[in-house]
Formats: sequence, structure tokens, C-alpha cells
Amino acid sequence: MISILGASQREKVFLDRVVETALAVMGAADATLDLSFVGRARIRSLNAEFRGVDRVTDVLSFPTVDKVTLPLVKEDYPTDLDPDAGKVYLGSIVICRVKAKEQAAEYGHSEDRELAYLTVHGVMHLLSFDHIEESDKLKMRAAEERVLSVLGIGRD
Repeated sequence: MISILGASQREKVFLDRVVETALAVMGAADATLDLSFVGRARIRSLNAEFRGVDRVTDVLSFPTVDKVTLPLVKEDYPTDLDPDAGKVYLGSIVICRVKAKEQAAEYGHSEDRELAYLTVHGVMHLLSFDHIEESDKLKMRAAEERVLSVLGIGRD
């Protein structure tokens, strides 16, 4: 089980399944991470401090591994092992709950679907995916949709 802060027990169970499925689908079952929920002020502060962007955002990822190669082989990351979990510690994901709720309403789908998407998006960043170049964005989006499909989470 991953560490999830600021979520209800129901959300913890749901998001643990989302993360574990994302890691398994991507070939990184031997990895772990932290997930936290924060408010608008905190995520804006983090976004300004770490990205130089002074605005509220929906999700931020803080990788601890420079470059993840998939499939992930934990023996390739001996200095990144979480001693308690016995898995490669990838880093942290921070989600702004208020922003997620706003986006769910804006896109016309459930909050669970939005939280699942943002979580999967964060996991992809921890797995070294990005969306700076269009070709990279297409690869990342395809991976995200593959995970959501395995979870049975469509665009509702």
C-alpha cells in the first residue's frame, strides 16, 4: 500500500488501486510513492517554488529518480530502495483537491474520475514521462489512457 495523506478511507482504497494498477501496467510493480492532497495556497506555493510558476495547478510530481527505465528492475536502483517497502521509491505526487473538484465539474465527469486521472498523470511523471514535446505528450496520453482503460475508468 502506498502512503496517501489527506484522503478519506474510501479514497485511499480507490487511489491505492489506481496507483498499483498504473505501476503494474507500466512495468513498475516494484515501485512505491507518496500521494498527498493540499489546498490552493499550498499547491500555488509549491508550483512557484519548484517550477517558477506562480499560479494554482492541479497536480505536481516530485521525482526522486532521475530517469526510470521501463520495465523497472529494482536491482537497477539500489540507492533508491524504500527499506520499509522493499521497492524503488519514485517520489511524491501532490494534488489540489479544490482544483480537481473544479475540473471534474468543468469536464462533466465525476470527482473520482478526475482524481484517478490526476493520480495516473502524476505517476507517469514519476516514471519519467513528460509532455513538453508533442511526440512525448502523445506517448504520455496513450499510457494514461491505457491505465485508465485497465481500471475501467472512462470519460463519463
